[in-house]
Amino acid sequence: MIRDGGCSAPPEAPFALVAPGEKGVTLAAVNAAAEREGLGPGLGLSDARARCPHLRSAEAEPESDCNALLKLARWCGRYSPSLNRDGAQGLWIDITGVAHLFGGEATLCEDLVARLTRFGFTARLGLADTLGAAWALARFTYGGDAAAIAPPGETLQRLGGLPIEGLRLAPDAITLLKRLGLRQIGELRRLPRTSLQRRFSSQAVAQAVLTRLDQALGERKEPRAPLTPPPRYLARAAFPEPLISSAGVEAALMRLARDLCAQLARDLQGAREIAFTAYRADGSFAEVRAGLSAPSRAAGHMVRLLDEKIQAINAGFGIDCLTLAASAAEMLSPEQDVFVTQGALAAPGPLIDRLSNRLGAPCVFSLGPQASHLPERAEQRRSPGAKATPWTDDPLPKPPRPLFLFARPEPIAVMAEIPEGPPARFTWRRVMRRIVRADGPERIAPEWWRAIGRSSAKADRPRDYYRIEDDAGGRYWVFREGLYQAQALTGAPQWYLHGLF
Repeated sequence: MIRDGGCSAPPEAPFALVAPGEKGVTLAAVNAAAEREGLGPGLGLSDARARCPHLRSAEAEPESDCNALLKLARWCGRYSPSLNRDGAQGLWIDITGVAHLFGGEATLCEDLVARLTRFGFTARLGLADTLGAAWALARFTYGGDAAAIAPPGETLQRLGGLPIEGLRLAPDAITLLKRLGLRQIGELRRLPRTSLQRRFSSQAVAQAVLTRLDQALGERKEPRAPLTPPPRYLARAAFPEPLISSAGVEAALMRLARDLCAQLARDLQGAREIAFTAYRADGSFAEVRAGLSAPSRAAGHMVRLLDEKIQAINAGFGIDCLTLAASAAEMLSPEQDVFVTQGALAAPGPLIDRLSNRLGAPCVFSLGPQASHLPERAEQRRSPGAKATPWTDDPLPKPPRPLFLFARPEPIAVMAEIPEGPPARFTWRRVMRRIVRADGPERIAPEWWRAIGRSSAKADRPRDYYRIEDDAGGRYWVFREGLYQAQALTGAPQWYLHGLF
């Protein structure tokens, strides 16, 4: 609220956010001036005003705070793809294998603290081998720098003098430990485990204490779920001097594409979707995505798909870091990789990808078979990369089908023998045609499951198809819908022209 300008109190005045609780209205958060007056979260508002009469307060907005913390977590993706919120006032970031891109762990922490300070946040960082140790260092290391770093292998030494609250224990467990004279993590560590378990009346509480201790010291793994699962294949480039020209971004993109394709080749994978992200010096970022109709690990093809989109990226005050990730990947054999590089005529995949990314995926489609004997339902639109629905067709050979089908069968007036004779003549588009040859009928029954719940008058009727030729040499595909024998129930039969040979 202070950062967004929603607080009217001057920075040197005690200020607190309040929220209703089980014991009435309590303090949810306080500023530094209120802390100096002895106030803190959890204290009742009436007690706080008794201690500090000039305390100013405002109602807390937990939902807004949660959304702001989520935005901050996403911004921190510039430092690592594996991160998430930690409670209502913290974040965790896994920088394993990333620190060298920023000049080391200490330099990374300095950069993060400096940027958060410019944003108006007061931050304390803890860096250690484990999540539990980093949590304790960030919250219970006082004085010195804003970042408390435990060198590799020195976690126990740095945690030994911290209070047991640094183990993220429940309040009843902390109270019991203090009654036993255990106030620091080092004292708890030196106590034999069997002796510690005997001092707790509840086995569940004893196990929780030992679990948190083991997690902080790295003797037991702690599960954690990142905000978004990090991509399996990711190429990253950090720059000592921010990029301000599109030429530099394009050159870096090609290097990233080659690095990404090398990672994919090691696992015989091909990218189906790629994401290119540019992190600016002011803390903002821009991202463009491109989809591929088939798995690919051709660096040049990926760059061509992204070339037109990266022109819209505004470098702002400069770009510090670029990443290229394969957000979706599929198996791609080495033979397919050679096939794709033979050109657009041999492999239409690159052309399809460029059209899809320029016009939009819904605008590019192909026709595929669909499980239906009715001609107008025997095919369907699908995206070029979609897999066809498997369907074993009728093993019996079908009569010839016309190459041209009308989108909708057109009604015609027919003179034919009753009940099942072929047309002798028919009128289509006000022109009468005399039939000299006819072949049929070929009966196609309706799809009975579509008639469930409908009256017999609205149900589909069987069709008898005929291949006919008129005296001018025109060949047509016509059908009679309905049977003369059943016209009392389903209505009089109707004739339609469905296609041209």
